[in-house]
Amino acid sequence: MVELKKIIKCSSLLRVALTHRSWAHEQGLAENNERLEFLGDSVLSLIVSEFLFRTFPRLAEGELALMRAQIVSMNSLARAAVRLNLGEQLYLGKGEESSGGRQRESILADAFEALLGAIYIESGLDYCRNFLMNNLSFIMEEVCQQGDLRDAKTILQEAVQQEFQELPSYEVVRETGPDHQKWFVVDVFFAGRKQGTGEGPTKKLAQQKAAALALERVLGSQ
Repeated sequence: MVELKKIIKCSSLLRVALTHRSWAHEQGLAENNERLEFLGDSVLSLIVSEFLFRTFPRLAEGELALMRAQIVSMNSLARAAVRLNLGEQLYLGKGEESSGGRQRESILADAFEALLGAIYIESGLDYCRNFLMNNLSFIMEEVCQQGDLRDAKTILQEAVQQEFQELPSYEVVRETGPDHQKWFVVDVFFAGRKQGTGEGPTKKLAQQKAAALALERVLGSQ
């Protein structure tokens, strides 16, 4: 088992990072790890973005965004959390415990981000960077070595299916120009609302841009 006390020395901060809202509710506690998760999500995005920016100086923004979305996806973070044995160290409520919460990807991914947020508070950005290089590098290497990146629509579909048990839908909201020079505007919907808009000379490209934006804004930190 990874000695998390060696990573975060403040015991109260570490406890909050490991406290799921179900446990906090059962115990009547005011704090859980959701605020730290919020902070860790931003720290994670910054460090991974910086890594990709410096590693691939010739890649366009869209390609970098797709790589980042894969690195910080729920599945990737959950895999990193398993390596840290975070699931066994979480404070979970009885309901989450009995329903397999210690192995649930969403809970594990959130805990990883909360842990990163706690590390940032205690030790700063450089320590967070070292932590991620040690504990997320295997994911980074996998993504960087893929060569042909999966398209944004495929990544979004997998993420939405996993998180919301549905498929994203696309709607052409505007179509302008003559037949030989069309311009399409497409919205993507899931979880009951519009999640992104893309534009392009073909429906397919507009859909890809909408999916990439949805990944960036909604699912890219999961």
